[in-house]
Amino acid sequence: MTSQAVTVPVGDADLAGDLELPAAARAVVLFAHGSGSSRHSPRNRAVAAELRTAGLGTLLMDLLSADEERRDRATGEHRFDIALLARRLAAAVGWLADQPATRDLPVVLFGASTGAAAALVAAAERPEKVLTVVSRGGRPDLAGGEALRAVRAPVLLIVGGRDGHVLRLNEEAARSLGGPHTLQVVPGATHLFEEPGALEEVAASARRWCEEHLG
Repeated sequence: MTSQAVTVPVGDADLAGDLELPAAARAVVLFAHGSGSSRHSPRNRAVAAELRTAGLGTLLMDLLSADEERRDRATGEHRFDIALLARRLAAAVGWLADQPATRDLPVVLFGASTGAAAALVAAAERPEKVLTVVSRGGRPDLAGGEALRAVRAPVLLIVGGRDGHVLRLNEEAARSLGGPHTLQVVPGATHLFEEPGALEEVAASARRWCEEHLG
């Protein structure tokens, strides 16, 4: 396992990230966190640890610079800017394609909350590199109908059974997706999957999904 702090240039900013690659990695999972979160998200880090046991590399990165993050905490101006977040994710996919250790690996996009919408837009823009998309408690509806119809990669939407509003939004967005997709409901789970065993079920489902699509 190799672990390193990286800086990912995305055109208008240089973003901090943590890249971890198991030996003979089969793919790399790029995480897109939700509004108000960062690469230090304990939930995404728990999922990332499970995925690495399956031989998948992980890149957890901030989607906002330190200055943007400070402004966002005060004003909320960036957290719902899906176009900005998607551009940065697509740039990160390109960055992975340029690195010797990851250039030959397919990319899985794992999005939470608003990050799921950004992941779907990025998948529509980079179909040649994105193998699949996984959404945890996501807001795929924020990607917009045009982007949803353009996604060709398989999509797994994981939603808590007690997260009623978000579940309905996922059901509606799923009908617009242009490629194969599965909506998985975790019984008894709320938006953050804080109930005992809920996040572990998310991680196990994401692992199985990735393994299936890696063949």
